[in-house]
Amino acid sequence: MKGLFKSKPKTPVDLVRQTRDLLIYADRNSSDTRESKREEKMLELSKLIRELKSILYGNSESEPVSEACAQLTQEFFRENTLRLLIICLPKLNLEARKDATQVVANLQRQQVQSRLIACDYLEANIDLMDILVSGYENTDMALHYGAMLRECIRHQSVARYVLESAHVKKFFDFIQLPNFDIAADAAATFKELLTRHKSTVAEFLSKNYDWFFAEYNSKLLESTNYITRRQAIKLLGDMLLDRSNSAVMTRYVSSRDNLRILMNLLRESSKSIQIEAFHVFKLFAANQNKPPDIISILVANRSKLLRLFADFKTEKGMLPIVLGLVAASFELYVKAE
Repeated sequence: MKGLFKSKPKTPVDLVRQTRDLLIYADRNSSDTRESKREEKMLELSKLIRELKSILYGNSESEPVSEACAQLTQEFFRENTLRLLIICLPKLNLEARKDATQVVANLQRQQVQSRLIACDYLEANIDLMDILVSGYENTDMALHYGAMLRECIRHQSVARYVLESAHVKKFFDFIQLPNFDIAADAAATFKELLTRHKSTVAEFLSKNYDWFFAEYNSKLLESTNYITRRQAIKLLGDMLLDRSNSAVMTRYVSSRDNLRILMNLLRESSKSIQIEAFHVFKLFAANQNKPPDIISILVANRSKLLRLFADFKTEKGMLPIVLGLVAASFELYVKAE
């Protein structure tokens, strides 16, 4: 007889709908007269979010079931569950926030009938990116919103929106926040924005070259913070060495101001920064159409560069090539004279 009274298992659709109802409650009832009722509702909401995560990721007893994941995903994006979850995230306890962040991350990759419907939803609700980016200004929410943001910009159209918005300029400050964890998270998001979607990044850098690299040089490469400089020179190398950014790279290595900054980074006491700076410097040296002022700088500093590079331990065979290019610059300069 006991079996007759067992509650029917909740379907993925049921779980999403109940989660949505409780999120609506949480959003509208910031100060319920019955605090005990509110605590009970929020506890139930936390359990539901954990159940959603279990369906998407599986658990110790079972792997995720694709059909259940598809049902959950479709219902999640049928209405404004994602918006409610993002808005109500500050009202959840820490564990629920972590679970919610993982749910949002997973949903960006779930396909329904071979479509990433999360992308369609975000394109129609692109203002949610404004909330996620601004999350870096909130110490308690920064890491959760940052993780969500990185997953959302897996979609090229969403990444394009962030790059083309005023928000992208904020990252130059976020990366230098005094809280190390938040600054590192912002740096990871910034790198993702500037490396994942090749064609979008190339278009952005070409259109915004002047202000972007002015900010990049002054705020990041010339920062007083060692970590910031190290991350910035590594990311610069990744961008300039990408074939999609060849036009931007050619423009960058034709600037004497950029070369001056790179040569200063070559003199850093940190070997990590020196090596990363060397990878960018070799682009200046290898440029077959060096402007005269670039050649004159290389020639004027030829002896110092040769002494500096003599102690370098870089990829096999590359150092002699770069030394040869520096020497060739000197020969070109002499002939021109």
